[in-house]
Order: sequence, then C-alpha cells, then structure tokens
Amino acid sequence: MTVALLIVGGWLAASAMMVLMFVYQRRTGDAGIVDVAWAAGVGGLGTIYAWLSAGEAGRRWLVAAVVLIWAARLAFYIWRRVVTMPEDGRYQTMKENWGPEASRRLFRFYQWQAVFVVLFALPILIAANNDSPLSWLDYCGVAIGAIGILGESLADFQLHRFRSNSQNKGRVCQDGLWRYSRHPNYFFEWLHWWAYVFLAISYPWGWLTLFGPLVMWLLITRVTGIPPTEAQAIKSRGDAYRQYQQTTNAFFPGPRRSAAKPT
Repeated sequence: MTVALLIVGGWLAASAMMVLMFVYQRRTGDAGIVDVAWAAGVGGLGTIYAWLSAGEAGRRWLVAAVVLIWAARLAFYIWRRVVTMPEDGRYQTMKENWGPEASRRLFRFYQWQAVFVVLFALPILIAANNDSPLSWLDYCGVAIGAIGILGESLADFQLHRFRSNSQNKGRVCQDGLWRYSRHPNYFFEWLHWWAYVFLAISYPWGWLTLFGPLVMWLLITRVTGIPPTEAQAIKSRGDAYRQYQQTTNAFFPGPRRSAAKPT
C-alpha cells in the first residue's frame, strides 16, 4: 500500500470518526469528547501504519507498542474525565464566544482535529518505514517514550487525587510534579513525541519526525494548551494562580522561584 493511500485513507477514517463525535457531543453537550477521539485516532491510525509499513519488523513492533500504550492511557484518562466531570472550561468559553455560530464552528473545529490526527500519525508512519537495522537510537526512543508516558500518567494521577479532595476546592495543585511545572502533563506529552524522532532518525526521511515535537510544543505553549488553560485557572482561582505563575515554570520542570512582594 502506498504512503499516499495510507494518508488519504487515514484522513477519511478520521473525518468520519469526528462526524460521529460531533453528533455525540450534540446529544451530551460536552465538546471534550473530541480530545478522546484525537488520542484514540492517532493511536489507532499509528498502529495501522506500523502494521502496514515496510520498515524493519522489530522497529515496527516497538513503534506500535509505544503509540498504542500512549493512546490507550491518554484516551481512557480523558474519557473518564469527560463522563465524570463538567465540560472542560476551555470548551465552555469557546462556545460562549462563538454564540449562535457555535455549532457550525464546532463542526469545523472537529474536522480540523481529524486533520491533526493524520498529521500526528505521520511521524509514526515514517518511523515504521525505517528499514535500517535496530540500534541504540531505537532503544533510546523507546526509553524516551516510556518516560513520557509514565511522567504524564503520574502528573494526571497527582492532579486527579488533588481534585478528588473536596478540601482543595478553589486551591491550586502544587503536589508532586506540579510543584516544578505548572503543566507537567503537557511537558511529558511533548517529551513522548521525541520517541519517534529517535526511532526514525537513521532513516533518510527521519528528520521529518521533528514535526511532531515542534508542532506539539507550538500547540501546547501558544494555541490550545497553556494559554486557554491558564486563562480558565485565573478565572476560577484568581490571585492564588497568579502567585503560582510567579513561582513555577510554565512548561519545563525546574526549581521554584520566590514570589514577587506586593507593592
């Protein structure tokens, strides 16, 4: 099967899935299901790409294992949050800002997510087509993927545990990894995408996998990740979150700083 056919077929499947998710969110009123579909879509399409590609067999298994474990964990975590918690404030704000155009624009937003499913499956496709012999780079890639998945899992668990305690309502989570980064879950999500760079870098087209961590970093730090999340956090937690911003790195984990003294 040609690469072009894999890409087009993947986009058609992702687009159809997002239509179904749009219908689902119309019934439930919770647009956050799109995040579940995105993670599951990238994982499912990436696994199919690994299966159908012509790269070294051992590497294809490694690629499939990393993306499948990553996607299954993330999709389940988001799905559980969608069905047990109110709609993510980011989507509430989005729909409020769109007003009467919300339904039409949300459908378009979902279809753009189908495009991103394919775009983020491309690094997996490239890595799975790497036909060079396995080397230490591949095992480094698997290790990076494992650290990313485990780190994101721990950050999500710590945040869930914090939110589950009713005494923490209105407070800012600073437990565990959240003491060293305001968004450790985003950091480890980004780190995971470096796994495919190492799994593909010995392939002539392997450098293209840099698209994954680069675009993910831009989305997280400039578009759909940190900016709307922090705007919602300030709206709900006010000065407590502003002080957290002063003392804690936004993305890369690091030592805490002293808060500025009020004037």
